[in-house]
Amino acid sequence: MSIKSWKRRGQWLELMPGKAVTGKEDRQAAADQWLLSELQFPEKLLRQIKAAQGIQLAGDRLRLALFAVQPLGVEPRWADLNVLYEDDFCLVVHKPAGMKLHPDGTREDQAITLDHAVASYYEMNGIETSVRHVHRLDEDTTGPVLYAKNAFALAILDEAMRRKTIDRQYVAIADGQVSPELRTIDAPIGKDRHHKQRRRVSDGGQVAVTHVSIVHVWERATLVRLKLETGRTHQIRVHLSYVGHPLVGDKLYGGRSDVIGRQALHGEKLSFNHPLTGALIEVQDPWPADFEQLAARENNTRGERT
Repeated sequence: MSIKSWKRRGQWLELMPGKAVTGKEDRQAAADQWLLSELQFPEKLLRQIKAAQGIQLAGDRLRLALFAVQPLGVEPRWADLNVLYEDDFCLVVHKPAGMKLHPDGTREDQAITLDHAVASYYEMNGIETSVRHVHRLDEDTTGPVLYAKNAFALAILDEAMRRKTIDRQYVAIADGQVSPELRTIDAPIGKDRHHKQRRRVSDGGQVAVTHVSIVHVWERATLVRLKLETGRTHQIRVHLSYVGHPLVGDKLYGGRSDVIGRQALHGEKLSFNHPLTGALIEVQDPWPADFEQLAARENNTRGERT
């Protein structure tokens, strides 16, 4: 997919499909086929848009009502939001430590979640669309979270998640000196019957693969970068604990206590193909202050760089 020429006009996306549509006798059928093949437009969504008269052909222009007004779906509640990337299709924001991603309905006076903050951002900026996160982060993990700003973007990005073409790179500080021979952790993860919140490596669990790259080995800890091949709950935390190097601060999985007060895990980079153009989007998220401070403290002891 490579759509280079497009414009947004209010609620409409305007495209120029060329002779693949304009040169055909049945232009409507040709437009449908072009959308399905060139944009990988989901068939169900295409039917919905057609039923709502959301497709127009005018001269050499094809117009789609992709930006129709939709309810936020989440109560807007203000919190300071660090926007890392934004266009008409995608929003990437930094999730701070201690903030849940979305409301879970456990209590009425629930703390503000990232979804609440994004809803507030949309409201303040006149973005009349639903709040739709594409992937998740644990409450105490920091890093970038991708949001889809229309139903088409959500469908394309959800499919990219299923195909594992959205690349998430994490950086972590693990307890102890991790062996340079540790490159991949391939161990299935399931629920822990004895602890509601925990997960554990289990033969009957779901396939889980984490790729490990060692950056620094210090006296008491190791700075590692990690890429997920799968996205199981607590995957990095479970896997590093399983190989004997739990994350610093991760009490749930046996990590040593530290003033960081959370697991030392940060989403450092998010890469994905733009849902419309196919262009590669790479979003960096700088280390948060508490992670920087922990790394500096560990680095003050004599260690070895790899």
